[in-house]
Amino acid sequence: MRGYRLLGRVTVSAAACVAVVFACTATPHAVPGQSPEPATVYVALGDSFSAGVALPPLVNPVSPGICLRSTVNYPSVVAGALGVTRFRDVTCSGAVMADLAGRQSDMDGSPIAPQYDALTVDTTLVTVGVGGNDIGLVGLGVGCINVLPEPAGRSCAAANTAGGADLVGETIEAFAPAYAEMIEQIRARAPLARILLVGYPTGIRPEGCFDRQPVWAVDAAYLQAKIDQLNAVMAEQADAHGAEYVDVATSSASHDACAAPGQAWMVGALPTDPGAIASMHPTAAGHRNSAQQVLNTLAGR
Repeated sequence: MRGYRLLGRVTVSAAACVAVVFACTATPHAVPGQSPEPATVYVALGDSFSAGVALPPLVNPVSPGICLRSTVNYPSVVAGALGVTRFRDVTCSGAVMADLAGRQSDMDGSPIAPQYDALTVDTTLVTVGVGGNDIGLVGLGVGCINVLPEPAGRSCAAANTAGGADLVGETIEAFAPAYAEMIEQIRARAPLARILLVGYPTGIRPEGCFDRQPVWAVDAAYLQAKIDQLNAVMAEQADAHGAEYVDVATSSASHDACAAPGQAWMVGALPTDPGAIASMHPTAAGHRNSAQQVLNTLAGR
């Protein structure tokens, strides 16, 4: 179901707030002119981790349309820092890989053109962050929530590795070729562009923090390991097919859902930042960090 995707359609009610948080005040800021080859035509593709789902101010604040895309998401910060001539942000909450080539639906049900349609032969920079919805990270995250301490509950790690097989891990490995195909599709439409695959940030530290987030330590380790695995697959495919990978996980490692108030860059099961209401998604500070990592990559750092 599209409504049950991590990075995807997000329920921002109190009930939905039982799902992984990251708040912030202090964060690095993007510095203009960091790229030695400034982009002139920049296209941003991806899911809600790129769209900045529900982060105010929204592109369309009066209705649920325009994919709940934020005006302070990392593509917007990057575009401002680089001073691009043309900027096309078609990131959309709920997007899966197929939505890049196919027609998806907006939050209000209206049709949206395929994201690839934003690419043109004069595009010089493309960023894309996608894949979490495809491999079911939101279902995994929700399944890892336990409001009571062990053993009064069910371990998501045990459930997904019963019988010796890692179900989520196998899904991630099987998804790898989709990144290769995506890179080739982007290159065919934008042959002059630098293509940057933007990874997912650190969600929760391996030992967890059960006193603040309702996830057992064993399950926090498993959940983060699967995020790391997806990032690794993305990085491998980028390297193998002439694209570039942007590591966001390393810089956000100490700003996960367990970080102290004012230091978290992600939203977790129990929200603490009134400005970030979408569970399991970055705050505005998290987006500023992602933008900084994109700029660092462009500058060769």
